[in-house]
Amino acid sequence: MIPVRRESGGLSFEVAVLPRSSRVAIEGEFDGALRVRLTAPPVDGSANKQCAEVLAKAFGVPKSAVEIVSGKSSKRKRVRILHGDASTIENELATLLDMTS
Repeated sequence: MIPVRRESGGLSFEVAVLPRSSRVAIEGEFDGALRVRLTAPPVDGSANKQCAEVLAKAFGVPKSAVEIVSGKSSKRKRVRILHGDASTIENELATLLDMTS
């Protein structure tokens, strides 16, 4: 299970990214984080931008609602998904994890 933190306006959790992968995919839980494969290289924020886009699409929120809180230059990041109802995001995360297991 991925630990989540309810914060003002949404919730945050850890993401483990794999840049320069052959495909873009959300692969489920890995070491307490959501594992995300990205085709973008970790150069000039390209991987961070693609990570935000992938998460926005997966959670059904606008790209502006996905924020990398920490780890911008790391493969392990903390992201915040801004949404009025944090329960909705928790349910989406649980659904994502069920689909990938």
